[in-house]
Amino acid sequence: MFTRCPTFTARLRAACCLGLALLTAACAHGSLPSQTSGRVLEQGRASWYGADFQGRRTASGERFDMHALTAAHRSLPFGARVLVRNPRNGKQVVVRINDRGPFSRDRIIDLSHAAARRLGLDASGHGHVVLHEAQ
Repeated sequence: MFTRCPTFTARLRAACCLGLALLTAACAHGSLPSQTSGRVLEQGRASWYGADFQGRRTASGERFDMHALTAAHRSLPFGARVLVRNPRNGKQVVVRINDRGPFSRDRIIDLSHAAARRLGLDASGHGHVVLHEAQ
């Protein structure tokens, strides 16, 4: 029968707890640091759009899909990928720009419903976000 050394078991348990604590701390801040290493492009208010626009043509010519991770921005090129971070809860998502907008002066980006849900903005309809270059 194989018997483990008590010190080995204690060290293994301590190493696992430390690893779990580090992973939990990284997740609590939204993600691992490498995902937010892109420079900040802009920060401000975001809103989302969904069912009323489902299937309509976007400014890029493709059909809007509220379940896809896409967004509308006034000036970023179509196809650009942007990491959108919610600083209130640390959640973030990478979206692809496929439309123009928002048409409200106090907003910097319109997110698809799926992207807003991932950021925790779907219930309120809007919130503060930070846009980063996606890596």
